[in-house]
Amino acid sequence: MALKAAIALPLIMAGTVSMPGWAHDILPAPAQSTAILFKHATIHTAIDGVKADSDLLIENGKIMAIGKDLLAPEATVYDAGGRHIYPGLIALDTSLGLVEVEMMRPSNDSREVGDINPQLEALTAFNPDSEIIPTVRVNGITHAQIVPQGESLAGQSALVSLDSWTVEEAIVPTQAAFHLYWPRLGSLSVESKKREEQREEYRQRVAKITEAFTDGYRYYLAHKAQSKGKLDLRWQSMLPLYRGEAQLFVHANSQKQIEEAAALAKRYNFKLIIVGGYDAWRLADLLNEIDAKVIYTRTLSLPMRKDEPLEMSYKIPALLKQAQIPFALGFSSDWNSRNLPLAAGQTVAYGLSREQALKSVTLDAARILGVEDMGAIAVGYRANLIISGGDILDPMVTKIEKVYIDGRDVDLNNRQQQLYQKYLKR
Repeated sequence: MALKAAIALPLIMAGTVSMPGWAHDILPAPAQSTAILFKHATIHTAIDGVKADSDLLIENGKIMAIGKDLLAPEATVYDAGGRHIYPGLIALDTSLGLVEVEMMRPSNDSREVGDINPQLEALTAFNPDSEIIPTVRVNGITHAQIVPQGESLAGQSALVSLDSWTVEEAIVPTQAAFHLYWPRLGSLSVESKKREEQREEYRQRVAKITEAFTDGYRYYLAHKAQSKGKLDLRWQSMLPLYRGEAQLFVHANSQKQIEEAAALAKRYNFKLIIVGGYDAWRLADLLNEIDAKVIYTRTLSLPMRKDEPLEMSYKIPALLKQAQIPFALGFSSDWNSRNLPLAAGQTVAYGLSREQALKSVTLDAARILGVEDMGAIAVGYRANLIISGGDILDPMVTKIEKVYIDGRDVDLNNRQQQLYQKYLKR
């Protein structure tokens, strides 16, 4: 099954791809029933520094208190001495739950036919029983942004919990998020005729995008004047975007792509998020003028250009920070999104502090999606926590022992561990 349009906006269809052959047998954790008091931990708050030898109290899925020598007579006490507590990581720009086996088309629900599909919602194809999900959350990832893929206006993403029985339970409310893949003008041919054909094809693809947003704007004006005619699901779904109630995520890396995306956003006063963002640091004045943000996804990639230093991709997060462009780190993949903490750790060696790197995959990620009670360890925030024996940004010493999602103690068993135990006994 592929992505589907929501029949009655903004209601969401629950047409998941939960097939028995692609379902894990790990039970979702029950709701938190008793308070838990973690004692003597090193708490990485991501919002108020690092608190050594401190206590943390969670109850009813929320963080209730942080401090030293906390008392909670009714709470279950967990001695976290010598351990680190981090906020749950948020994986941006993933296809988790949309793709099971990349080479098997029937198990890939990440895209739909056609170029202009703003009405499609990735959530309708999300499989909360995916075998891949437990293998990712064992690395400390508690939530993921699931994103439709395509050649142009691909549809709408959603933020989901990685431990749930159903799609409805997985949803974390956010602003509507539309995803536009900006055309890419690749290496030009040395032949003048072929080169002009490439440029003309690029111009046509950009013109098609421009036409789509023009049509959507006309529909919006007609709707505003209460004079629209026939219902069109494509433009109807985009009304929140023109009203300033949604965000436009434009997948673009080169300076030319980002400049053209920014011009589009400025024309309609869209809230712009650049996904990819390899050259975004070069356009700080332009992006800051329109309050644009960046989800940088190329930390572990090779440089885009042959004449750039090998470490260029690692340095860009620090360059974005210097340019004062709000950003978070993403990892554009399904199963490989488990490498998100490694990608964040890599940026520490190239200019970011450890606290900045942690924020880029927790609090900054939540804020880009418009979620105000996730991504940090603070009173009133959701109790999404990772208990680790070491630095979560260093896979050599991480040793994750516990993961809590909304205060629920999540089972860290997964398919890979099961296979390891099986063949260990061979």
